[in-house]
Amino acid sequence: MLYLIGLGLSYKSDITVRGLEAIKRCDRVYLEHYTSILMAASKEELEEFYGKPVILADRELVESCSEEIIRNSDKENVAFLVVGDPFGATTHTDLVLRAKKQNTPVEIIHNASVMNAVGSCGLQLYNFGQTISMVFFTDNWRPDSWYDKILENRKIGLHTLVLLDIKVKEQSIENMARGRLIYEPPRYMSISECCEQLLEIEEKRNTQAYTADTPVVAISRLGSATQTFKSGTIEELATYDSGEPLHSLVILGRQCHELEIEYLLEFCDDRDRFKQDVLKDQQFFKPAPWVPPQEE
Repeated sequence: MLYLIGLGLSYKSDITVRGLEAIKRCDRVYLEHYTSILMAASKEELEEFYGKPVILADRELVESCSEEIIRNSDKENVAFLVVGDPFGATTHTDLVLRAKKQNTPVEIIHNASVMNAVGSCGLQLYNFGQTISMVFFTDNWRPDSWYDKILENRKIGLHTLVLLDIKVKEQSIENMARGRLIYEPPRYMSISECCEQLLEIEEKRNTQAYTADTPVVAISRLGSATQTFKSGTIEELATYDSGEPLHSLVILGRQCHELEIEYLLEFCDDRDRFKQDVLKDQQFFKPAPWVPPQEE
């Protein structure tokens, strides 16, 4: 059996009882180690908690050498551990498909992820549209395909969850080209970096999917003891010190319920100003009032 097991957001004990029982039955245990990190537990702490050695699975192993993970899983029990929920990244869907092609039984054990825990900032999950990922810009690579998804969400009034980039066990272009197995230090995108990149692409596109005054809420270390929220405009949060990782951002949609606004007021510096920013922003993409057709 191949088990895909969600670990939750932060602590070693966030795993479900069912997930822990499955791990204890496994011969090999892999920990996916590039789409997210478990903020309050190290590899060694997990090994002690599970009573099993844990193999770190980087991007190369999962995407290019997945056969190693699936190997003998028709005869052995193999666990593939994912921070959050197993289907929080499309890579893991691919792993399941590969296993099924080999007639390997697969069992999924779900857990909390940013996709549902984001509701703790006060925004209603029903009001979210497409989720986007914000990657680190480089001198010659500044992708902006995500901009169109924000625009689509905003046109129909929905919030946009922005997942911020992390770089774990990544090579520089030079080292990759020279075939040197030298890895860069881990990097985690901050809220301010994300907001700066949002503003840069809006200036480039200039179609006002959002503006510098669009309200957003910063989410830091979701699910941990130091979880924090900060609401303000994109421009304001472009200078916000969000502290230790991990971080996410939500761009508010036009259909912001009064209870959502009331909740977000707890996280802003100036309640009156933030409320006015939200009300002003709700005019963007607001449908024109219905006018009955004239009778002939």
